[in-house]
Amino acid sequence: MWRAYRVIFRLRSPLHIGWGKVGNLQRTRPYVTGRALWGALTMRLTRDKAGAGPATDSRDYQRFGERVNEDLAFTYFYPATQAKGDYQVAWPWEKENLFRRRFLSSYQGTALSAFHHSAAIGMLREVEFISPYTLDTGEPVFLIGYIFERDGSELAWREALTRVQFGGERGYGWGDVGLTRPIDKVKDDVLFGGKVKFDGSADRVRIYVPASEPLLAHTFARNLPAQGEVEPLVGREWRSYNNLHRYTGQHVEFVGVCFTPGSVVEQDLNLVIGEFGIWQEINDNS
Repeated sequence: MWRAYRVIFRLRSPLHIGWGKVGNLQRTRPYVTGRALWGALTMRLTRDKAGAGPATDSRDYQRFGERVNEDLAFTYFYPATQAKGDYQVAWPWEKENLFRRRFLSSYQGTALSAFHHSAAIGMLREVEFISPYTLDTGEPVFLIGYIFERDGSELAWREALTRVQFGGERGYGWGDVGLTRPIDKVKDDVLFGGKVKFDGSADRVRIYVPASEPLLAHTFARNLPAQGEVEPLVGREWRSYNNLHRYTGQHVEFVGVCFTPGSVVEQDLNLVIGEFGIWQEINDNS
């Protein structure tokens, strides 16, 4: 019921995937979450449908967002460099300090006080980002992941992927990506060079994670035999149809408590890719 495709983006500008603040520093996740991909696709599809007209009703985005979750499933996307004619993924949890030195940098800025002709008090900020070039050797950085399409889907997601931006600071040109090659159909059941396998014959895409291998997406933590960090997934949304908290970023949505990517499973696990690319245990409806 599902066809898998490997998707490779070239990162063309700094990329910031929000991950909370430490002092003045706005941290970035070292990967593109499924929710970030879902948001970029939803925005592009909705605005393409609107054409030259306005796309100012959040219910239009809601409808396309539901279709994306129903017709597509996706992994997280990870930074990679070219190596020996192919691409080598850089896992953030392997040699973490080396990863940070190679891929992560930051930008400092502040709001200005026109009256005082100086920086506004308390407005200094520093935004961390994934660099479009490695900081040590200057190699171009790519983003690699997989998208699964349900049979019979009519979503124009391939065309949408040619004009998407990911993450924050997009008004400054950040998060710009471009497809580096045609989207390849996966011919076997292996993802990320054998880190995990998938089964596309069920109602939702299933993922097999061997024991002692890392989880490659946020995974609901309840009763899950794994070791690693856990975090609550909470985000702000725009819901113009709400009676309260209806403006941009006012609605707070709690998804659940999850193991973070890089957490290691203690036994073989069969999981399913849910909405926003989050993994969860298989239930009777999966």
